[in-house]
This record gives sequence, structure tokens and C-alpha cells, in this order.
Amino acid sequence: MPKKKPFVLRMDPEVLKAVEKWAVDDFRSSNGQIEWIIHEALLKAGRLPQTNAGQ
Repeated sequence: MPKKKPFVLRMDPEVLKAVEKWAVDDFRSSNGQIEWIIHEALLKAGRLPQTNAGQ
């Protein structure tokens, strides 16, 4: 598994609350949900390198 780089993310409290609820609904952690959302957005936009597109 590739090493992950930690960083701070500031979010509007209402957005975070919505992400947390969505994460619970999908049986993920909030962090996992945010990673999934970003990954899906990058795939949709064609912004992921080919080596990471299949994850």
C-alpha cells in the first residue's frame, strides 16, 4: 500500500457534518469518505495518472 501524506483540511462545519453522515451510511470513516470523494472526482475529471486510475 502506498504511503499516505497527512495534511490539515479546514471545512465548513455543515459540510463536514454532511460528509460524516454520508461516511456512516457507506460504512467508511470520515477520512475514508473524503478520500473516496476526491478519488471519484479526479477519475471523473480525467486527472489521475494511469497508474492510479484503477484503485
